[in-house]
Amino acid sequence: MGRWTRQELEEAFDHYQKVGLQAGTSGDWRPWADLFTEDATYVEHGFGKLCGREAIYRWISTIMKPFPNCAMKYFPMEWYMVDEEKGWISCFVWNRMEDPGDGSLHQAGNMTLLKYAGDGLFSYEEDAYNPANFGTMIAGWLEARKRCEKGDSSTEKRHMGTLREDMK
Repeated sequence: MGRWTRQELEEAFDHYQKVGLQAGTSGDWRPWADLFTEDATYVEHGFGKLCGREAIYRWISTIMKPFPNCAMKYFPMEWYMVDEEKGWISCFVWNRMEDPGDGSLHQAGNMTLLKYAGDGLFSYEEDAYNPANFGTMIAGWLEARKRCEKGDSSTEKRHMGTLREDMK
């Protein structure tokens, strides 16, 4: 038997997801960072190891502020697993951009490991992903956005791919 019930772990994870959605859509990452213990560790393979809640907050609020990261607003889970013995939650997260204006979906995934510390807080998060997938996703989103700004976002062009010059 673990230190926490499955119900407590599930409730903490549900709250983590809700706060993540609020942070992504509002740009205010303080409530999300406050889901970590003061001495939490966050391992982000592209940016290194962050030690402490305040370091996590400074990093996430800085990285998600500039364009185009500020347009990455949604983080739906494809699946998750709860290890009741260890108090760990592992999941596959989609990092989804806002609609570029044509209804197309642009997202890249990552694996996340969360370690629960009790009282609704997490003491550890580690994200693993392929940065190239994010680059490709953002490039596609930027191209779709550019087409929409030019008024060139027809469903026919989006679904058919490249059209002959005489059809443009």
